[in-house]
Amino acid sequence: MKHTGTRRGSKGWIAALMVVLMLFSAGCAKNNTSGAAEPDTSSNAAKENAAVDQEVTLKVATLIPPMTDMLELIKPLLKEDGINLELVVLSDNVQPNDALANKEVDANFFQHVPYMNEYNASKGSSMVAIQPVYHAIYGVYSKRYKSMDELPDGAVVAVANDSTNLGRSLVMLEKAGYIKLKDGVGIKATVADVTENPHNFKFEEVDLLMLARMLDDSDIALMTPAYASPLGLTPKKDALLTETTESEFAITLVAREDNKDSEPIRKLAERLSGPEVKQFLEDNYSEIAIPAFE
Repeated sequence: MKHTGTRRGSKGWIAALMVVLMLFSAGCAKNNTSGAAEPDTSSNAAKENAAVDQEVTLKVATLIPPMTDMLELIKPLLKEDGINLELVVLSDNVQPNDALANKEVDANFFQHVPYMNEYNASKGSSMVAIQPVYHAIYGVYSKRYKSMDELPDGAVVAVANDSTNLGRSLVMLEKAGYIKLKDGVGIKATVADVTENPHNFKFEEVDLLMLARMLDDSDIALMTPAYASPLGLTPKKDALLTETTESEFAITLVAREDNKDSEPIRKLAERLSGPEVKQFLEDNYSEIAIPAFE
């Protein structure tokens, strides 16, 4: 009886061990099956991280609407191109070029080519025109008079004091027959180049950003629509005189010689001259801005 009990005990112990082994094997098989069925998310995560790593931040200096509006418009479009557009809104018409020349930004969008050339010549910088975007038609505005014919002799004429916009203003007055300039000076003209001034205009040269304020203190002020429109004035509706469309004065995207051919700058130029921007200008700024691209 004692021997029989030992045998039965051995059999029971072996049976219990077999049960444990079977449960353990089943657990391993379940784990292996579960592991094979789970989706491998590591590759997806790697792809997402790579996409983030590839996104480029592009800093663009600018000033006021409609330039800022256009840049905001193309932000999501550039996002699709892997570019994070960062606007650097500055307060005067010198800072955007200083920032670009000093490599604080990658491009700027606020000026025409003659102004850029003047800056390059004076500072020894190497900025280059990338893409003309829109024509901002220069106009003559007044709070006192409804037409140029009403202007009295000796009228005070407010003009921008930077050389390119000063020359632009004088050329516009010359083309309209109000003054005569020294032969050949063109947009490089200064007040000293006025050879005939039959109406004895008195020119007041002020900073570009001060022109709108000069409407209260002058008989007429010559300015771009960017500075007239905040006052509710447009070339078509309110200007006493406007210039003709000239491509050299188109507001242009500008970069540096060292980054002009980069892919982000190329994409930025494409988006700024795309159908979305053209439609935006036609819908919102048709009276003050004419697209300078097809």
